[in-house]
Amino acid sequence: MPQSFACLHCHIIFSTKNREPLILPEWAPRLYEYIGGISRAKGNVLIGAGGMPDHVHFLVSLGKETAVSDCVRDVKSNSSHWVHQTFPNLRGFAWQSGYGAFSVSFSQRDLVIKYIAHQDEHHRIHTFQEELIGFLKKHEMQYDKRYIWD
Repeated sequence: MPQSFACLHCHIIFSTKNREPLILPEWAPRLYEYIGGISRAKGNVLIGAGGMPDHVHFLVSLGKETAVSDCVRDVKSNSSHWVHQTFPNLRGFAWQSGYGAFSVSFSQRDLVIKYIAHQDEHHRIHTFQEELIGFLKKHEMQYDKRYIWD
């Protein structure tokens, strides 16, 4: 085949360090826009983003040359730098070291977009910890509870 094609949607989730509730609703949309810019600059497309004060979710269409780990690294490093520059009082802001990345089929894309957009409703019932464990179980991923939280 003379061309390469990729349709790789990934639902990525990670928390602030120690799950500190530092992402305030007043500036969270700006953070998600910034993540969109980081994604575009790296050849990816941010499809949806949202979260809570202690964690973020984003759905990204990965470019055919992008590894998930590179995408997460770029988003974390650049967005934390943006937070430090934009909000000097948040010099201690940091992301946790790990992340969750889950494949999303094209047919489920709209459901994931809706899920991400309605995080506040979801978290009236479930904690972040319950949510992440649920994703791990749904995707039949093995994990050790002793090492899942920082």
